[in-house]
Amino acid sequence: MGSLAVLAKQLGHRVTGSDANVYPPMSTQLEQQGIELIQGYDPAQLEPAPDLVVIGNAMSRGNPCVEYVLDRGLAYTSGPQWLSDHLLRDRWVLAVAGTHGKTTTATMLAWLLEFNQMKPGYLIGGVPKNFSRSAELGDSPFFVIEADEYDTAFFDKRSKFVHYHPRTLVMNNLEFDHADIFPDLEAIQRQFHHLMRIVPGNGQVIVPTGEEALEEVLEQGCWSEVVRTGNAENTDWKAELLNKDGSRFEVFHQGESAGVVEWSMTGDHSVSNALVALAAAHHVGVLPHHGVEALCQFGGVKRRMELICDVAGIAVYDDFAHHPTAIETTLEGARASAGEGRVIAVIEPRSNTMRMGMHKDALAESVAAADSVYWYQPPGMDWSLDEVAETCTVPASVATETAGLIEQVLDEAIAAGEGTRIVIMSNGGFDGIHQKMSLQLQELLNG
Repeated sequence: MGSLAVLAKQLGHRVTGSDANVYPPMSTQLEQQGIELIQGYDPAQLEPAPDLVVIGNAMSRGNPCVEYVLDRGLAYTSGPQWLSDHLLRDRWVLAVAGTHGKTTTATMLAWLLEFNQMKPGYLIGGVPKNFSRSAELGDSPFFVIEADEYDTAFFDKRSKFVHYHPRTLVMNNLEFDHADIFPDLEAIQRQFHHLMRIVPGNGQVIVPTGEEALEEVLEQGCWSEVVRTGNAENTDWKAELLNKDGSRFEVFHQGESAGVVEWSMTGDHSVSNALVALAAAHHVGVLPHHGVEALCQFGGVKRRMELICDVAGIAVYDDFAHHPTAIETTLEGARASAGEGRVIAVIEPRSNTMRMGMHKDALAESVAAADSVYWYQPPGMDWSLDEVAETCTVPASVATETAGLIEQVLDEAIAAGEGTRIVIMSNGGFDGIHQKMSLQLQELLNG
């Protein structure tokens, strides 16, 4: 919604917006774009009546602003429908879907096109480091969008991505998530097939090999060219790791070397994301070796293994991981990159699915690559993380307030010394723990 607001502003509209808990980096970006942020949902903000109210999918019946809109008969729409009506209708849409890695992969793809002078539009649900903002109208037919399977709005229960009508579709991976709206994996697969149904015959569907849930979607019917990535036989795009942490690898397209990527990203999942981004960019004309050259200058996305500080060799990272698989792959990447250094995980499981306890049996195993883990019990979660901590194979503890948590983590990190990596994972603000920990670390070691 924040990125959509940026696009509406670029189209010349006056844009305001409200939320219950606005936090950086998106809040900072919106303020820089001159978009007024309003805390809370006082209906007074809808006076005088706006020409249109775009209602996000986090809003439900009973919200004061929603009720005011309905009672007064104000014009309203959903974010995805607004995009479809005002931006995407005449564009070549490149959509990136999947349970994990949508933001990073969509950012890679937008950068591949931008680096190659294709001036794409894009909409990304994060703040990319290679661009000054998370959304841009662009100056070409091409538009890159992060395609989310979550529902559209309280009045439209279809997945957001069915509104986007992509010509190039990346389906990156698929696991059960969003237990608050999907009863099982099959229900999510049905939505992915609805998306695949609207890719034209001369379009392209890009899928990594080894994704069983996606293969089942394809088996339901596919009417477009399918391009596969990964290291199985008969794939169009492959990678050979030159550093085991994924920071350096060689790309092969149809058996021919396209060059070596050397970048700041780590982890097998990052390499996999790179291959599907290269394939999607190739569909619109980016040559493989030009794509590799662009990836070497890819800066990543804020809150995706973003380095917050490095004090005397002790590094603090911020990551958005909120699913056991994302936690696992992020920590495996950190482990490979850290070598002999200590990896300390600090995790707040706050997504709706986590709060419902749907993934709790997989959480203990997801942190096996860390040397220790500190779980934070968010307020309002009706099950205890103690049972997860008890089954972890690495030292684990549970905290209910951040001040003591920061103290414990820093005590361990300073004792371990140079080479230690503190990886903080949450899909929310986490009480500003990232900056608080960084400041305390600097005070302790620099005086």
